[in-house]
Amino acid sequence: MTTLEIRDLHVSVETEDGAKEILRGVDLTINSGETHAIMGPNGSGKSTLAYSIAGHPKYKVTGGTVTLDGEDVLAMKVDERARAGLFLAMQYPVEVPGVTVSNFLRTAKTAIDGEAPKLRTWVKDVRSVMDGLRIDPAFADRNVNEGFSGGEKKRHEILQMELLKPRIAILDETDSGLDVDALKVVSEGVNRVKSTSDVGVMLITHYTRILRYIRPDFVHVFVDGRIVEEGGPELADRLEDEGYDRFLSAATATTTTA
Repeated sequence: MTTLEIRDLHVSVETEDGAKEILRGVDLTINSGETHAIMGPNGSGKSTLAYSIAGHPKYKVTGGTVTLDGEDVLAMKVDERARAGLFLAMQYPVEVPGVTVSNFLRTAKTAIDGEAPKLRTWVKDVRSVMDGLRIDPAFADRNVNEGFSGGEKKRHEILQMELLKPRIAILDETDSGLDVDALKVVSEGVNRVKSTSDVGVMLITHYTRILRYIRPDFVHVFVDGRIVEEGGPELADRLEDEGYDRFLSAATATTTTA
């Protein structure tokens, strides 16, 4: 059993006007085998949560704890977090000129496992996963994300997830910019990983459409840097019908009162 535990997490970013608090006390526990959907409007802090856990230097943790099976994640360097089993699929994957997809994947696998995978087995595994994601084999010789379409970038993120086999996977708006066909393929990839491992998944999204294909065990509504409501899959159905207005109104009222 793997457990990612977040307690009273406060995170700020530096702006021209000084430090701005984005996360205002987040409590969340994700166990292996569970899928947690993090939903909320733009600017609510969902991506900040993802990047703070991954160790992005832009985000300064000012309070609280993040632990993975009791180990202090915040004390780890970024590469140490990856080796510990944390994986982040970014909303806007970056280009890596001069590094091919095949070299990138094998280097990452070697870094995480501590030894290089056997070449014959590795090539077979890569081809199998690429086939499942409907990725052209020639894709392996292209530079990472260079000239990729939005759908190709997201498929590459899930390709990494399937091959690296993390303990906790954080998927930051993996559905953004995907057409229906690409969304189904990406979702199938996530579900394959879930069916063959005990990975815990934090799925960050604005919309419920991806939840038609990746069924969450828990849904958390994020507003103004806090989790304001939690429930099961039925909560996502309510959000589809009602939107976030009632949460935003409540947050505005609280801020005004304060």
